[in-house]
Amino acid sequence: MRQRGIIAVVLALAVVAVLAIAGCAPKRGTTTASTAKVQITGAGSTFVYPLMSRWSSEYAKLTGVQVNYQSIGSGGGIQQFKEGTIDFGATDVAVSEEEEKSFTRPFVQFPVAAGTEAVVYNLPGVTQHLNLTPAVLADIFLGKIKKWNDPRIAQLNPGVQLPNLDIVVVHRSDGSGTTYIFTDYLSTVSKEWEQKVGRGKSVSWPVGVGGKGNEGVTGQVKQLPGAIGYVELNYATQNNLTFAAIQNAAGKFVLPGKDTGEEATRAAVERLKQDIRSSAVNMPGENSYPITGFVYVLLDKQPKDTAKAAEIKKFFEWTLKDGQKMAAELDYVPLAEEVVQMSLQKLAEVP
Repeated sequence: MRQRGIIAVVLALAVVAVLAIAGCAPKRGTTTASTAKVQITGAGSTFVYPLMSRWSSEYAKLTGVQVNYQSIGSGGGIQQFKEGTIDFGATDVAVSEEEEKSFTRPFVQFPVAAGTEAVVYNLPGVTQHLNLTPAVLADIFLGKIKKWNDPRIAQLNPGVQLPNLDIVVVHRSDGSGTTYIFTDYLSTVSKEWEQKVGRGKSVSWPVGVGGKGNEGVTGQVKQLPGAIGYVELNYATQNNLTFAAIQNAAGKFVLPGKDTGEEATRAAVERLKQDIRSSAVNMPGENSYPITGFVYVLLDKQPKDTAKAAEIKKFFEWTLKDGQKMAAELDYVPLAEEVVQMSLQKLAEVP
């Protein structure tokens, strides 16, 4: 009887131990004590917002870590990061050496994504992709080409019935990395644009109406017949906006997209090796899309909360590895493996 009682006690303890181990084991979609309360905050680029939202959602399912991202524009994201009110900033244009001087603490920046900018328009009755050369595009945004049936546009699009409709330029009203990429491109291909307007997150537009964020420009173009603007490709496809084929450096008219954007970013790799801030506009290549850019993340190199910093590093390591396959699903451009490795090296500088 005594031996039977001892065996019963041993079995009971074994069951308790197994249940305890099973209860402690983390599962997909569950949180552990270390991650249950972690909330990472970021802000900036509207260009990357759809992709960042997808990443945040998927990562929360996997780890329980909440990444809250505000789509306020690259300029706003840089400013909030500089002020220390967010954990990371996101911008479509890297912080320049001159801008770095205004920061009070060291930081690291690296690409996490790439994308193409679509030149979108609202032309009733015109559903095809119009061909536009760099010179014609620059002159539209300079206000020199005022009508959609202008002979210079018509010559590029034989057989298309272009309406006698005023062109309404729509641009960003806020500090924007999307604007920087677009004006960087126009400055690269048009001397007149470079001299009169130049490149920047915010410029003095010769003509047009403003919209806040990629969302605002998209809304204005949808609302105004004759409108033309520039947005990240995902905003164009999700809102069924028609967009142009832009003549690239090789002289070919190409559409924005994963493949044409990848060719552009691959061509930019050597530039990035010299300076990770480098532009990807007007890259060589037969099918290279000329208005392509990277999205950069800004992280503290001397974080006050090292435990949270470790979780931030894990999140961006995941975006650079597992997260890239989601980019193509949302009309972004997955980073080339060489760029991923460069970014991981930069990420490793965060303690």
